[in-house]
Amino acid sequence: MAQVDMHDLVKIYPGGVRAVDGFNLSIENGEFVVLVGPSGCGKSTTLRMVAGLEEITGGEVKIGDRVVNDVPPKDRDIAMVFQNYALYPHMTVYKNMAFGLKLRKAPKQEIDQKVRQVASLLGIEELLGRRPKALSGGQRQRVALGRAIVRTPECFLFDEPLSNLDAKLRVAMRAELKRLHMRLKTTTLYVTHDQEEAMTLGDRVVVMKDGISQQCATPLEIYNHPVNRFVAGFVGTPPMNFLEGHLVVDQGALWFDEETVRVRMPDSIASGLEPSDRQPVVLGVRPQAISDMPTGAFQADGNAITFSVDVIEPLGDKMDVYLSTSNHPGVIARIDAHHKLQPGSQKEFYLDPARIHLFEADEIGRNVGLKPQLVSTG
Repeated sequence: MAQVDMHDLVKIYPGGVRAVDGFNLSIENGEFVVLVGPSGCGKSTTLRMVAGLEEITGGEVKIGDRVVNDVPPKDRDIAMVFQNYALYPHMTVYKNMAFGLKLRKAPKQEIDQKVRQVASLLGIEELLGRRPKALSGGQRQRVALGRAIVRTPECFLFDEPLSNLDAKLRVAMRAELKRLHMRLKTTTLYVTHDQEEAMTLGDRVVVMKDGISQQCATPLEIYNHPVNRFVAGFVGTPPMNFLEGHLVVDQGALWFDEETVRVRMPDSIASGLEPSDRQPVVLGVRPQAISDMPTGAFQADGNAITFSVDVIEPLGDKMDVYLSTSNHPGVIARIDAHHKLQPGSQKEFYLDPARIHLFEADEIGRNVGLKPQLVSTG
């Protein structure tokens, strides 16, 4: 195991396309870090530069105490699991798993012991004599994991390893990966476009956009304290609702104001602001922070909004309710399924003041309610 450090990493492709732009990250020994973001954000390119599969335009990658910019991939002591598994079709599962050890000229007895030990760990002992074409997607994924594990590398690199699996198997393999990491404690860098996968797997999560790290923090910190509007909208299911409006001071209180919506800002936000008159802002609130009943945290003290109920989507014990005002269609609330609502009706909904976010109205959309100590960018 080893610490992995990336300092000011840059990748520029022909034509001047900056796929990665000044990326910095330190992965502690034994830590599981996930890079997440939309397609084209630079996450896989970053991983491939660590692996040595992509030439580095600028910056530095260190694995342990070695700078590996010019070290061939085979000499970096890393193991990579690809999206398509990259198994050798003409080899049995046993030979696929043993291949890396044979290249290192490990003793035959040691190879056999490690392969069988890892196969037992992954529950694929009965598959050792089969070839990849005779395996299911989940079994191939386990073989690819086993081939990486037997080498006992300093670092695991995963490039969207679960994206080819069906939804049920993806959830099962997520839990399997988590258990494996808890047992092996190998330094891991994992890439995915699935924010749910990132939040469940990572000790820390790096949210990327346009080749730049937007925020690096624990999953809960990113969910509860997003540093900007992009992170807030990317992380969370359903996504955060955004309403454009202005800040106004009225009756000694700070309010978010828009023609059809008026919400009192909680002291946690108002105390740190000195707004100018009619300052444009964006109000952010997660669907889980909206209720149709003023109970518990949802108190009717300046945080009630009258919405039209448009569509109801049952989800078992919960339901997603699509709401609108004349200026804000498509607001989502996730509430208990036993609540009685009718599409086409008008009803008051209530916001949890402790879970309101306020963002600047510019392109970056900085979260203005964040205390400095909560901001973590890696």
